[in-house]
Amino acid sequence: MKHTSIYILAVTATVTWSACGSKQQQAGPPPATPISVVEAKKTPAAYYDNYQGIVVALNTVELRSQVSGFITGIFFKEGDVVQKGQALYEIDRRKYLAAFQQAQANVLSAKANLSKAQKDIDRYNMLLKNDAVARQTVDQATAAYETARSQVAVANAALASARTDLSYATISAPFTGRIGISQVRLGAQVTPGTTLLNTISAENPVGIDVVINEQQIDRFYKLMKSSTDTTFRLQLPNGQMYGSTGKILAVDRGVNNQTGSTIVRVQFPNPNKELKDGMSGVLQVLNDDSGNRIQIPYKAVVEQMGEFFVFTAQDSIALQHKVNLGPRVKDDVIVLDGINEGDKVITEGIQRLRDSSKVTTAAPAQPGAQGKPAAK
Repeated sequence: MKHTSIYILAVTATVTWSACGSKQQQAGPPPATPISVVEAKKTPAAYYDNYQGIVVALNTVELRSQVSGFITGIFFKEGDVVQKGQALYEIDRRKYLAAFQQAQANVLSAKANLSKAQKDIDRYNMLLKNDAVARQTVDQATAAYETARSQVAVANAALASARTDLSYATISAPFTGRIGISQVRLGAQVTPGTTLLNTISAENPVGIDVVINEQQIDRFYKLMKSSTDTTFRLQLPNGQMYGSTGKILAVDRGVNNQTGSTIVRVQFPNPNKELKDGMSGVLQVLNDDSGNRIQIPYKAVVEQMGEFFVFTAQDSIALQHKVNLGPRVKDDVIVLDGINEGDKVITEGIQRLRDSSKVTTAAPAQPGAQGKPAAK
């Protein structure tokens, strides 16, 4: 019985080994993965860095009175464009007009006293030549003349001050711009330097203020010297692109030591008054890497642990390449380095690929396409 058991085990092992060997011979190498490829080509690529910005009027002023009184006239329509020198508000002028007229009278009086003093000194000097008057009398006449002359100067200064106060009673537009909603109404009392009457802003051109970090300051100084008509674009709040391009007007004088940032102001023409003071927008700045760049479908990119890879097909072999990507361009992406122009980039089937995997661009075989024909 013992010999019989050994014989059966040996036969079983032989059969098992034969079956395994037969399966290994039938398995063979894994089939090639079907793929689709596109050729990597260089295309003109212009892409932009985005900065959130605010529209600012390049010239804006708050109107405040320099004299006290009550508003007796408003001579504009709120929201309209007013011309430089146009009268906007009037403060009760009666007190200032009376002071001006009094100052004029004082000037006339001082000039009359000066004229009398001049005649006195001329007469005394003539008498002094004939030794007909005392020297002391001449000296007193000379002093009276100098006093009268100084009084004329004082009166003229008072007249100029009264004229200025009278002019301040009428508030005019300092420049051509759009005026806002009045903060005071007829009959309102105003206090010098305190009461805000209105605000005027120039509308053409305007600026866009953006905040940049200190590492980008050198870049914007270079753009100030070498920017082109396509360097700065503006995206409006409704998503549309503004029709004109801009140029750098100024980089702020210093850096905020709390945030490490500074402000750049870009000037845009605004002939149609489309841009309003305080409006938000996105300033688009042409990236330095723009130019003829390799562009491939974004679906060809594989991300692994924060790094990006693409597969290229070469002699039926898939080769993996680490790439440095630029920005997205719709369904495509810019490749800054990692592959070359003309490479066959794999776009389909990349989920099943590993480096050096076998690939084929032929369509996969359909079931029943090989072997014996089906029985009729």
